[in-house]
Amino acid sequence: MTDPSDYTPPAIWHWNKDNGGKFASINRPVAGATHDKELPVGRHPLQLYSLATPNGVKVTVMLEELLALGHSGAEYDAWLIPIGEGAQFGSGFVAVNPNSKIPALMDRSGPEPVRVFESGAILLYLAEKFGAFVPASGAERAECLSWLFWQMGSGPFLGGGFGHFYAYAPTKIEYAIDRYAMEVKRQMDVLNQRLAAHEFVAGDAYTVADMAIWPWYGALAKGQLYEAGEFLQVHEYTHVVRWADQIAQRPAVQRGRKVNRTWGEPASQLHERHHASDFDTQTQDKLAASS
Repeated sequence: MTDPSDYTPPAIWHWNKDNGGKFASINRPVAGATHDKELPVGRHPLQLYSLATPNGVKVTVMLEELLALGHSGAEYDAWLIPIGEGAQFGSGFVAVNPNSKIPALMDRSGPEPVRVFESGAILLYLAEKFGAFVPASGAERAECLSWLFWQMGSGPFLGGGFGHFYAYAPTKIEYAIDRYAMEVKRQMDVLNQRLAAHEFVAGDAYTVADMAIWPWYGALAKGQLYEAGEFLQVHEYTHVVRWADQIAQRPAVQRGRKVNRTWGEPASQLHERHHASDFDTQTQDKLAASS
């Protein structure tokens, strides 16, 4: 790999498969399937194909919140997609999401299956399908959608920008880290000022905006993302910390963040979810105790 101080971009870029980085083995400059692999289908109307990254957690939290409200139609099967192994490039997954990113949802409740991809689109689709967690009209709806899409636009600066160059890039580049650290701290200040005046991000009600933002910025505020809490001095964003703790106390959130999780304490890992009782019997600590 070229020393960043000596690098001059060539006239034409060419893909170097050996160009390092934690995700080099699964990143590539072309789309489409790399192998044939059909997706499993369970017995519930909603089939989720995901992993418990922040984007995946958004959707499992939403589904568990809907179930907690009594929406039985939100029952779902959550199938594990191990992206580190390239499972997102299987033909079945690409058919659901041509962008090969988790999460992806198939809604089989109607006469024809409906595919939904991109986490924000899934949140909004489910909110409108069940009439929950998004205001129906007016200024309240506009505020909620504005913050939902704020996360969609801001998140790449946190993940693909700061997270990549601070935690994953094989070479530490001062300019890149400074650039994205500055932007992430600005974003945290945006949230902190908003939450100083409102209980939840979109106002007085808990909405899909909170579900979208919490897995990324709530984790960051608690020092759980990229081991960057001290570096970014996240404790200074006291209103974001208050909000992050409040969301984390919700039982549906606690369930949702376990689904499709394959790291951390065994009790926090439910690799696949097919029934509400799986939280009591199928987490990794329970499986280890019964084997």
